Formats: sequence, C-alpha cells, structure tokens
Amino acid sequence: MTKFPKALSSWNTEVFDDVLGMEIKSLGINSLPLGGYVDDECVATLILLSAVDVGIVIQCKVGIWFDEMLSCCGNPSGAMKRATYCEVQIRIDKSTAEADAEFVVTSD
Repeated sequence: MTKFPKALSSWNTEVFDDVLGMEIKSLGINSLPLGGYVDDECVATLILLSAVDVGIVIQCKVGIWFDEMLSCCGNPSGAMKRATYCEVQIRIDKSTAEADAEFVVTSD
C-alpha cells in the first residue's frame, strides 16, 4: 500500500500542496490511475484542486497534465504523444498515512 507520511504531517500547513506533489511524483507517474498510457520520460504537472478533512481521511483532488502515448498504425516511428489532462482523487488515511488513488475525469 502507498503511504504519504510527509503529506500527512504537513496537513494544514502552507507547504501541504508542495509536499503532496513531491510524494506523488516520488511514486512515479505510471503508478497513478490516469486512464491512459503515460510516456515514461514525461514530467507531469500536478495541481492540487482541493483538499478536505472528511473524518478519518484527507480527501484530495489533483489535476495532472501528462504526455499520453497513443499507438498509431500509420506512423512508422511508432506511438505519438498527446498532452492530456486528468483528475485523480487521493485519500490519505489520517491514522496510517496509507493512500489510495482513483481516476476521476479526463479531458483533451
């Protein structure tokens, strides 16, 4: 199970956004449910859209820009890249720092 202990300890501080972003990026962008095939060399841009204490968890919605790889039969060099945006909901358990992520929405 994924854990975000640094994000949990920075909850309700001005650095929470940055710390959560660092912990997400340290997982590797391919470990998130983004709804597409991610370019391994992609440097994703993360934006914290909301973060709310809902009792036993901190519920966060994160917007993510990344390069999606599209297979292209007519392209001799293989796959093409497309800039893609999606939103992922991340829940951080306040007692264990365990986190889970769920794909919310995508847009081209």
